[in-house]
Amino acid sequence: MRIPTRARRTTLAAGTALLLTLALAPTAGAATPPRAGDRGSLVLVGGGLKADNSQVYGEIITRAGGASARIGVITASSVPASQDPYASDPDKCSNAECNGAYYAALFERHGAADAEWIPVDLDHLANADSDEVVRQVDSMTGFFFGGGDQYRYVTTLLHGSAHTDSKVLAAIRAKLAAGAVVSGSSAGAQIAAAADMVTGGDSYEGLRDGSSPGYFEDPTRLGYLPAGGFGFLRSGLIDTHTGAYGREGRALRLAAETGHDRVYALEENTALVVEAPRTPHERLRVLGPQGVAVLDLRQARTGKTASGAWSLTGARYTYLTDGDRYDPSRWRVLPDAGKRPLVATSATPVPANPDVFHSAANPAGAPYSFLGSARALAASAVQRTATAATFESGPRFTVTFGKRPGFTAWTSDGATARTLTDLEVAVTPE
Repeated sequence: MRIPTRARRTTLAAGTALLLTLALAPTAGAATPPRAGDRGSLVLVGGGLKADNSQVYGEIITRAGGASARIGVITASSVPASQDPYASDPDKCSNAECNGAYYAALFERHGAADAEWIPVDLDHLANADSDEVVRQVDSMTGFFFGGGDQYRYVTTLLHGSAHTDSKVLAAIRAKLAAGAVVSGSSAGAQIAAAADMVTGGDSYEGLRDGSSPGYFEDPTRLGYLPAGGFGFLRSGLIDTHTGAYGREGRALRLAAETGHDRVYALEENTALVVEAPRTPHERLRVLGPQGVAVLDLRQARTGKTASGAWSLTGARYTYLTDGDRYDPSRWRVLPDAGKRPLVATSATPVPANPDVFHSAANPAGAPYSFLGSARALAASAVQRTATAATFESGPRFTVTFGKRPGFTAWTSDGATARTLTDLEVAVTPE
């Protein structure tokens, strides 16, 4: 069976986006208010969750009750079986039902007592308000939302222009408030976002053209949903597959244009664990082999050249890795106890980077390019700033990284910059 977790661009089947215009603007009653008594947690993965990642699967299962964990798997972001030409072939199928079975088997293999597909998708829309399915949800101690296209979650589990919960989503929300864990990967993590959830787009086109409310068939166009996703996380926007697909640029522009001062940019096969979600007391921890970037726009300023090209100055970039903790209310990083400040010793110039956002148009490009430049500057004993550029021109954008007061790099081995805090970032057109 093929799980489409690494597809760079996804499109909705014809007819799936019919409800888009009904969900573009927030409406009265659209957002569920945070409850101070919420006791559950989130485990949000930036996509590409590997089947052997026992660290992340184990975290979800432990939070769901360990050996007694019962995991409900939701895969409504996948195409339904009716749109999958390989639906009858268990070795080739990639649809909501067979992907649900795949993840259920994985959770049981990693030690859950039971894992079951929650049968809601584009072929089973009525099930979103089924009392029988609600009873199934109520029997679970944890939930996992699979990858695909987050807009399918909007069309299956939320009600049209009101953007209100279906019975199944309301039941999951109630379980979260009562202490359950809600987890997800790729689209399943993205849907946890509140207002202005990203719906698609690439970094260069986002920087060049800006963002627009909506879902677009052009996969490079930066789109967002003002009414948002499920609103499980309140302290920042979410983006996924960040370094693998070079999405730092689109995240910065979307946040700046929608008035958000923070983005959690999640990497693949790595989780952001959130305690007390949807409250003013959210607490975060990173778990896995890659990391989570925190983009800080509190002091950022935007501008435009005479030709209308967009620019951003004063943003800050923090990169958290395994074991690091983060307090959103204080904007405070607590590096893992095994890390210490890095003493920069490299006298080698920071390498030129002609493709900072890993353009899909560049077959020779490398993932994690933005992070690579940031880490190279952190290790340099002779440079305080470094620049990188977009692969595309017309205009070409330059990214300037700067070590300013507050910047620190942290290391586990004494040589490699793992965690970065408060590296200044500017994006300017040529």
